[in-house]
Parts: sequence; structure tokens; C-alpha cells
Amino acid sequence: MTPSAPAPYVEFDGRPATGDDLLIPAFAGYGHFTAMQVRDRRVRGLPLHLDRLDAANRELFGLPLDRERVRGLIGHALDGAGMRDASVRVHGFLPPGSEETVPMVAVREPAHMTGAPRSLMSVPYARSVPHIKRPGEFGQMYYGRLAERSGFDEALLTAPGDLVTEGSITNIGFWDGTSVVWPDAPALTGITMALLETGLARAERPSARRPVTLDAVGTYRAAFVTNSQGIAPVSRIDSTAFAVDEELMDLLEQVYEAAPGETV
Repeated sequence: MTPSAPAPYVEFDGRPATGDDLLIPAFAGYGHFTAMQVRDRRVRGLPLHLDRLDAANRELFGLPLDRERVRGLIGHALDGAGMRDASVRVHGFLPPGSEETVPMVAVREPAHMTGAPRSLMSVPYARSVPHIKRPGEFGQMYYGRLAERSGFDEALLTAPGDLVTEGSITNIGFWDGTSVVWPDAPALTGITMALLETGLARAERPSARRPVTLDAVGTYRAAFVTNSQGIAPVSRIDSTAFAVDEELMDLLEQVYEAAPGETV
């Protein structure tokens, strides 16, 4: 049996979480979050994370979420955990009866997506309100575990018409030999995906957003997935195999590594 990960260090609004605090995500989990990797107290794409939190908070609760306040809370939680390298999640909740959002910051050991090629099993599921990243998404967890039990690494979510949207915990991109193609479909724009889009354009290797259907994935030369932990090639989608394009993966890694980090 794989050992469970150590419990995270958690702060609510800048103080160590109590049992009563943790009842909020357990029983009133309507909220949103962003996930990031911190290395030497720096985060790639930090402004994008802060923008995401503020936009989601305004949409869900009608309230802004101050960027500098959140930035300070991340740093405070890292100090409390005694860590400079970490996996960090910042959640926004509006506790029952409260008129102010309470940020929750959870700090764990750092993580990195291995470079091992990943296999994806397509499933007929598209998230509602997909542009908001939120906890407790049953469909993603259900299909993700179903894919694992079926011998795959992850589920690939598809909308009606077999339209490829996103992985259960990743974004997916395709390589047509000339440019990176992101599925033009309702999905969360991940921070790593956004950094790659910007970086590829800066490197004069622009990417495009086009509809991708399951019956057309085999027309692409390669595929890859991204999330807050990094980038990995895709080896197959269902029965369609992909060769790992080392030149593409090197390009993506170079673009990602060139993205500037900001201090928290």
C-alpha cells in the first residue's frame, strides 16, 4: 500500500488552523483555490495566481480578494511551516454568516511532475463552470480514479461531440509539427498553460487554440499535459499512441524555466 502523504500545515487568515476552522472546508466547501509550487520562496506566474483568486472570489462571493494580503498570507504560512520549497494551495471561503472572505493556505512538501510519458483514458464528462478552480469536484475524482483502475495515468475529459477539453488534473496540448495546439473548449486555463502560451509567443513559437475531437487526436505528432507540478509527454490516448517528441519537450521546458518567479 502506498503511504499517505503527510498532513499539510494549514493557516486560516494568517493563524494556525483550529479544528473549528477545518469544519468550514469539510462542511461548507463552496469556494475556490489555486495551487502553486514554491522554490526558494519564489513562484512562477504569481500575478496570474493572484488574478485567478480575485476573479473567482468576485464571481462566487461578490467580494474582491486583496492581492498583497494573499501574498503576505502565503509568506506567513511558509514561515509557519518552516519551508522555502513547498506545494502551496490558497483557498477562498465565505464562512456561514461572514461578510468577509477567509483565505486558507495549505503548505505541503514540494512536488514535481515526472517526465515519464502519461496515458489518458477519454471519458464523457465536462465540468460545469470550468473556468473556476474549486475543491471537491466529484466528476474529476470519479473519472480520474476510474482511469487509474483501468490502467491509465489520468482521465481525459470530453464534452458532447467528443470535444477534447482538459485532463482530470491537467491541461492538454498537441503538437502538429509547427505549433502547439490547445483545445478550444470550455476548460480551466491553467497557470502553467498560460505561462507556456506567453513564453512560446515570446520565443516566436506561437501556439493556437482550435477545436480538437477524439477522432482527430491521431493526426497530431505529439501531445503533452501541464499542471502546477510541471509538464509531461503523453504516450497514448485510449488506443492512439504518441511518440515522445524530445525537441518539443525541451522547448516547453526551456520556455517554462524562463518564466520569471516572484517572491512570497
